[in-house]
Amino acid sequence: MAANQPQPLRPAPFSAPAWQLAPGLIIALALIGLVLLGLGALLHTAGTLEFEELWQSRYLRGVVWFTVWQAVLSVILSLLIALPVAMTLARLSHFPGRSLLLRLMELSLVLPTIVAVSGIIGVYGRQGWLTGLLNDWLPDHGWSLYGLNGILLAHVFFNAPLAARILLQALESVPAPRLRVASQLGLSGWWLWRTVRWPALRPVVPGVSALVFTLCFTSFAIIMTLGGGPRATTLEVAIYQALRFEFDFGQAAILATIQLVICGSLWWLVFRNRLESSLLPDRRFAEPVSLKDSPGQGLGRVLLLGIFSAFLTLPLLAIALRGLPALWPASPMPSIYGQLLPATGRSLLIAVPAGLGAVVASLFTLAAANKPGNRILAAIPVTTGYLPLIVPPLVLGTGLFLLLRPQLGNSAQGWVLVSLINGLMAIPFVLQVLRGPLNAIDKNTLNQADQLGILGWYRWRWLYWPRLRRPIALGLAYGIALSLGDFGVIALFGSPGQPTLPVLLYQQLGSYRISEAAGTGLWLLVLLVTLFALLSRVARPAPGTNTEPAPAAAPEPHHA
Repeated sequence: MAANQPQPLRPAPFSAPAWQLAPGLIIALALIGLVLLGLGALLHTAGTLEFEELWQSRYLRGVVWFTVWQAVLSVILSLLIALPVAMTLARLSHFPGRSLLLRLMELSLVLPTIVAVSGIIGVYGRQGWLTGLLNDWLPDHGWSLYGLNGILLAHVFFNAPLAARILLQALESVPAPRLRVASQLGLSGWWLWRTVRWPALRPVVPGVSALVFTLCFTSFAIIMTLGGGPRATTLEVAIYQALRFEFDFGQAAILATIQLVICGSLWWLVFRNRLESSLLPDRRFAEPVSLKDSPGQGLGRVLLLGIFSAFLTLPLLAIALRGLPALWPASPMPSIYGQLLPATGRSLLIAVPAGLGAVVASLFTLAAANKPGNRILAAIPVTTGYLPLIVPPLVLGTGLFLLLRPQLGNSAQGWVLVSLINGLMAIPFVLQVLRGPLNAIDKNTLNQADQLGILGWYRWRWLYWPRLRRPIALGLAYGIALSLGDFGVIALFGSPGQPTLPVLLYQQLGSYRISEAAGTGLWLLVLLVTLFALLSRVARPAPGTNTEPAPAAAPEPHHA
């Protein structure tokens, strides 16, 4: 009789409730612990902090003032360009090359800073294309790329496209019936802005401004290459100089504390007021409703997009045209490959683990955030996940280096530390990539899975993986790309004799080997494009595979 009794069902693997909450909490606590240990080691090494030195030193006061001033100017200029571009793209819903332009605008986030700087020098530098034309027309123009001019130009190049893409997403979220009513009523100009555009943009603009300010405030490679001297030094560069050359840990700790207070206060205001703080745009395009334009307005919008497109593509074109001769097999500089291939291996050795770690940490963080129950406990992982936006990577890396200094004996261990920090810095952006698709699964589908007992591994395999396969690949691409383009942390801990690709490019630019630098920049750019294309292809569903939601599920929204 006992043999005929039904056997109890085995629980699904990883179906215990702790598997959803515990890993995310452990990662959050580990991240908090790393930050506290790093800052604590730096403060302990610095000894007593004498903040009165900040007010007594003209140099330190100038560094703080210039850092804030250039970041504020960068935000203003970026938004002045991003707003009209976003509204123009919202009005021109269909034109050849629109999708390509939107993808190009997204590229600004992952494009390595030092690569773009080399392209900007090729266009706006002393021997640049546009500078040559300007010299012919206005011989006494006085333009110089180095200093505040170049810093603002590079910051706008990076941040205006990203801000415009996020603002465009907000404009495209306006319901189509509202736009049709506005068109039928003949609203245009100020009234269209007042009733339709501004209500959609108002929740997004503060978060975008905070993001652009933070990116410009913590800028490193741009200041190092285009700063032009001590008068154009930011906190990040001053921290690097204090640690790398002067070994003044007290001054570095003071500057790091100031940076933490400013960035932390800004993001505290954003989260406290529950403002939208998108770090990345949604890659799915909406279908905006076309509104009628007069011929003059239409021509002006086309001209604006043409100038904006040229602004984005000219530096990339300069990289391609100057880099191809250096990479061509018949090039008179074949020794470039003797440097490129080892540098590529080092860069990938650091970037791939960083990207994988960022994806895994983000998945566990979002799983803990979606755990029903204690909201405060579930909010800790996601809130902690945005901590790397506030903590300077140079400061965190230096603190961890000081903490682990007795155990760090070779360059390979330093690379592990760089990979760890790069992975931490990529977590906020990977979180942004994965959060929308994960939250797009509606409650009906989740309730149906609960009723059917689809839990643990089976829930991940059949419910989440089909929807997250491509976002995970995109998040991995972002994580690897951000680490590949890192110049700040590797410049502090890397060895000049064993450079990664960004360090090699900086060395070539510093020694005025412009042709070799162009070749290295093109190589890194092609590597990034290949990475995104390869991961997109790998994540593509197999033919005949159904990855759509179950019939009970509601359709996924265009905007998470």
